[in-house]
Amino acid sequence: MPKPHPFHSPRTHGFVRVAAATPVVHTADPAANAEEHTALIRQAGAQGVDLIVFPELSLSGYAIDDLLMQDALLAEVERQIAVLAGAADAAGVIAVVGAPVRSGDALYNCALVLGSGSVLGVVPKTYLPNYREYYEKRWFAPAASRSEDTVVLNGETVDFAPGLIFEAVDRPGFVFAAEICEDFWAPQPPSTRAALAGARILLNLSASNIVIGKADERALLCASQSVRTLSAYVFTASGWGESTTDLAWDGQATIHELGVKLAEGERFATDSRLTVADIDVGRIGLDRLRNGTFADCARIEGEPATVVPFEAGAGPDADLLRPLDRFPFVPDDPARLDQDCYEAFNIQVQGLMRRMKATSAERLVIGVSGGLDSTQALLVACRAFDRLGLPRTGILAYTMPGFATSEGTKSNAWALMKALGVTGAEIDIRPTARTMLEAIGHPFAQGEPVHDITFENVQAGLRTDYLFRLANQNGAFVLGTGDLSELALGWCTYGVGDHMSHYNVNGGVAKTLIRHLIRWVAANEHEGGAAEVLHAILETEISPELVPAGADGRLQSTEATVGPYALNDFFLFYITRFGLKPSKVAYLAHQAWKDAATGHWPVNTPEDERVAHDLATIKHWLRKFLFRFFQTSQFKRSAVPNGPKVVTGGSLSPRGDWRAPSDATARVWLDELEANVPG
Repeated sequence: MPKPHPFHSPRTHGFVRVAAATPVVHTADPAANAEEHTALIRQAGAQGVDLIVFPELSLSGYAIDDLLMQDALLAEVERQIAVLAGAADAAGVIAVVGAPVRSGDALYNCALVLGSGSVLGVVPKTYLPNYREYYEKRWFAPAASRSEDTVVLNGETVDFAPGLIFEAVDRPGFVFAAEICEDFWAPQPPSTRAALAGARILLNLSASNIVIGKADERALLCASQSVRTLSAYVFTASGWGESTTDLAWDGQATIHELGVKLAEGERFATDSRLTVADIDVGRIGLDRLRNGTFADCARIEGEPATVVPFEAGAGPDADLLRPLDRFPFVPDDPARLDQDCYEAFNIQVQGLMRRMKATSAERLVIGVSGGLDSTQALLVACRAFDRLGLPRTGILAYTMPGFATSEGTKSNAWALMKALGVTGAEIDIRPTARTMLEAIGHPFAQGEPVHDITFENVQAGLRTDYLFRLANQNGAFVLGTGDLSELALGWCTYGVGDHMSHYNVNGGVAKTLIRHLIRWVAANEHEGGAAEVLHAILETEISPELVPAGADGRLQSTEATVGPYALNDFFLFYITRFGLKPSKVAYLAHQAWKDAATGHWPVNTPEDERVAHDLATIKHWLRKFLFRFFQTSQFKRSAVPNGPKVVTGGSLSPRGDWRAPSDATARVWLDELEANVPG
């Protein structure tokens, strides 16, 4: 069998596969615990795991009290450490296990990092709880009390300190650190300092017992720490088999990255488990690169750390193991989608309300085409007028049929205007367009079927020109309708065209999200009378309707020219939000879109939109996106009207998230795509 192309391996794109292990605990039996560990390490190796972490004191058991002071038990723990180092080496993984470790005349609660057949380093617990059910100071010394920065285990001298940083010499960005249970309940967790020193993956070996509500608290801490430190946070707690003399254990295991939960294990399981996910250390590095606050904090608060190098090995050659939304701007989870739509809609509404108050405006002018964008902008205008106590008749809505306007979209526009109770009117732009085409000597004026860019933009420009003059005449301002996706592609007519307005509520909203916003408004914003026409608009093919239908009767299709908006929004999100290489964007798109039958779809996604895209298709449209985005469209984005930012990283305004020269070339991105994506 031929060797797979490197493109198809997660490690090529900066992913590290981690596993949070929850082994069955054998109370005060290190040999039996080592067998459980070995089985999970082998299982992890078979799954392509790079890094596996076990709970606190996993080799001895946590809830064994004064048995921790028994010489026989401590000696057996040390023997089993050597066994597990060999098992990790054989499986090709880095294993982090919990064990009591003697140093001098003191005992420490430690995380031991095992790799290449030996102990790479030992991290003692910094903060020892001595309240409620935890009285660790009875047995353990805190990390600060140690007198040496090394410890001898099985005849080998290894680093022994809190805050050790472990860095792969063969996998850029694979840098991790460990802390232990109570450490991340502290106001200043050791993992914060480790992150400032360069660790991108933070591990927590925990023996936190379970009481009502505590699991939510732990998950909150994991999520918040991964956000604050711009990192991934891997947590695993003791489970089945720990002594229940006075406490109970749930074996909670979670993996978070930049605040997002990637994986969660089953709680209260009675067998050994692995919770596995791929962490994007490359993305974490890019987030830190662009986050000046993180860099400033590292300079001010950071401390020197000991870096322990290791070899990570090959890594997985398999499909990506992490949640991956097909629609980055549209969550799969219904509750989260509902919340996002509520916030997006009200951000748009409040932005428009503020502009109207600032200009003392009581009327606005809007073009209504019967398409998605103008529909959403009109819905926002209606809600803004309602909240300002203004009559909707102050919304002057115009449908302006041209040479290719279909009866379906025009009738939808009229039905929508009537249902929403705005002042509707119609201006046929064709006579004026013919006059202009004739004046400039365009062949269409002499009856030739020439439907070039001039033909299209004469119509687009006239529509906007009419709107501005109507605004002058009525003491109003023009509300723009173009969306974020169109700005990214340059799919708008510059200047006096749909590019321009006095204020644009859609400029920060992607096309894929606008679809769901319209559905949400129909269901939640008391526009029940408009629901039927709103759904009809959603079912209409996206088209500028500037070129008459061909002999086959097919209307002009936007997506046939610029590509599916689902893919374009995917490209836009990962290129502008994270600055990923085109090859990595292609890889993620392929993972998300290659099989329509797997993964989740946002609620209410129609069946005909649940499609798959192969790698060749993705590469084709990504190539076009890169050219349009980086080389041909920036001059339009450099002169966009005001409008509210709606989604994270989702503003292309030169006053906001995206600033770029108008005369750049797309060569570096196109070359990277061609060099690294097969097909």
